[in-house]
Amino acid sequence: MDLNKLPNDKKLELCRSYFIGGCFFLPFVWAVNVVWFFKEAFVKPAFDEQKQIKKYVLLSGLGAIVWIIILAAWVTAFQLNRVAWGAVGDSLSFIVPLGRA
Repeated sequence: MDLNKLPNDKKLELCRSYFIGGCFFLPFVWAVNVVWFFKEAFVKPAFDEQKQIKKYVLLSGLGAIVWIIILAAWVTAFQLNRVAWGAVGDSLSFIVPLGRA
């Protein structure tokens, strides 16, 4: 999508839609929102809707970073403790590796 072809009010509407979509446990949508609208929020000359777009971009970036940290912590904890968790660790696994390392 070429954002240069959209009027500023439609850009704000699209940015807000992506932010709300990310609130439904879709952190990838927040990351896309940051990538697509970063230039509109921080690089382009000032326009009326820019302040709100900037807010949505910052909140989307913060949300995506928080989700990445949570996901990395869970993956690390699971990989380090799966064997120690016994049957619970096995039931959480999609593929159960045989034996121990």
